[in-house]
Amino acid sequence: MHDESFEGGCACGQIRYKMKSKPMIVHGCHCRLCQKQSGAAFAINALIEANQVAVTKGEVVEITVPSPSGKGQKIARCPKCQIAVWSNYLIVGDGIAEQIRFIRVGTLDNPDTFPPDVHIYTSTKQPWVILPPDDYAVEEGYVAKETWTPESYKRLTTLKNAAKEAASEQ
Repeated sequence: MHDESFEGGCACGQIRYKMKSKPMIVHGCHCRLCQKQSGAAFAINALIEANQVAVTKGEVVEITVPSPSGKGQKIARCPKCQIAVWSNYLIVGDGIAEQIRFIRVGTLDNPDTFPPDVHIYTSTKQPWVILPPDDYAVEEGYVAKETWTPESYKRLTTLKNAAKEAASEQ
């Protein structure tokens, strides 16, 4: 996909990973559940194809936690320090939930590389969080085709098509 890679890991160093391309999109999520689960005002997630993420050291453990959809999300954590390094949101449709990692941007070695492309669920953002006036923000969710770049949307479509093919072969 791209010649660049981006590395990250947990706080204790037991888990290391590499993103082999830029993310498709980066969300600043202000929903109450992200606030609760991160212990912060919002979570920043870089959405990327699972096959573009390689664990280079250690082995993550996955736990399933509640999500607003009721379907949950799987969080990949370091077994030692318990830092969340990515999630798979089980609400993601078209059979691709396992194929998209929501990388916790703060776990990247250089997190300032990926500021949010969009702030979502701003209807529940903390009132003292002031978003830059030029940042794209929506009160709830959005339509991917209208929000993602054409290149990123093509990557998403490729995932969906592969999932449809795999489902039809079963």
